[in-house]
Amino acid sequence: MKYIKKLSISILFALGFTSFNVNANAYDCGKVVMADMNWASASLMANVDKIILEKGWGCEVELIPGATMPTFASMNEKGAPDVAAEQWANAVANPLAKAVGEGRLHIANEAPIKGLGEGWWVTPGTLKRHPELKTALDILAHPELFPDAEDSSKGAFVGCPAGWGCQLANANLFRAFEMENKGWVLVDPGSAAGLDGSIAKAAESDKNWFGYYWNPTAIIGKYGMVPMDFGVPFAGSENWDGCIVKPEQECADPKPSAWTQSVVNTVVTDKFKKNAGKHVMKFLSKRTYPGEVMNAMLVYMQDEQAEGADAAIHFLKNHEDVWTAWLGDAVGNKVRQGIK
Repeated sequence: MKYIKKLSISILFALGFTSFNVNANAYDCGKVVMADMNWASASLMANVDKIILEKGWGCEVELIPGATMPTFASMNEKGAPDVAAEQWANAVANPLAKAVGEGRLHIANEAPIKGLGEGWWVTPGTLKRHPELKTALDILAHPELFPDAEDSSKGAFVGCPAGWGCQLANANLFRAFEMENKGWVLVDPGSAAGLDGSIAKAAESDKNWFGYYWNPTAIIGKYGMVPMDFGVPFAGSENWDGCIVKPEQECADPKPSAWTQSVVNTVVTDKFKKNAGKHVMKFLSKRTYPGEVMNAMLVYMQDEQAEGADAAIHFLKNHEDVWTAWLGDAVGNKVRQGIK
């Protein structure tokens, strides 16, 4: 009887110990290397992921500097870093599709930020004064509402600074919509600061403004900029990729078109997907930032000069309703305790 009792205790202890280890391992994804991209929204996301993976699942996370093309190339060719939280996919569409098809990389989240994209925008005051302007086509018929600073008889459309990829797209769309014949000039703002400054000046003085920008950004969030429907459909990838985004000499006949859809993914390596476990992959798949929340965070980062690490703590403490929806109660409580 004594022997049987001892044996039973030993068996129960062994079962309990095994159960403990299984549970512990379920919340441990090991060492993870994540790309801390060189723009604010991506840096915020990487730092939030770091805290949640460390506090919630006991991972050991290292952040390394990243950028769209170099990070993708490294993940594709070397299998590192493990995670790119905000990979703008249009820039690497074909090689990304090939890497996913061959199993080297995986798209963990097809849309980690809502409401993002590029296009043509106006200040909210513009539409308040002129609610009849429903599309970009409506605006193009009224250059007098957007007088150019150097020639008030012309309408000013503010494009991208020289050297930016979007400079070519805006210049070719300017031609496609025959904007010069309609009384417009294409304004080069000179720099990122010049572009931001032109929006800030118009918004703060309650003047009309029309031009290119993208979302999520602090400027869009700070001034409540409004994206305009182009009034025409997207004219196809052959027109866009084969003409609109190319130099003028390679784009003889651009067709009017809405801006191509912006695609942003969270991308992970095959090794990470296998090692991280289903709970971590489920978290990444559910981790989606509402556009208004992301823009508010970017305004905070700009105003407070906050880096990604500090901004992540601010986000977790002030937007609990957002991030707890990504997690189960047990992991959410661990993260909540970990940032106190």
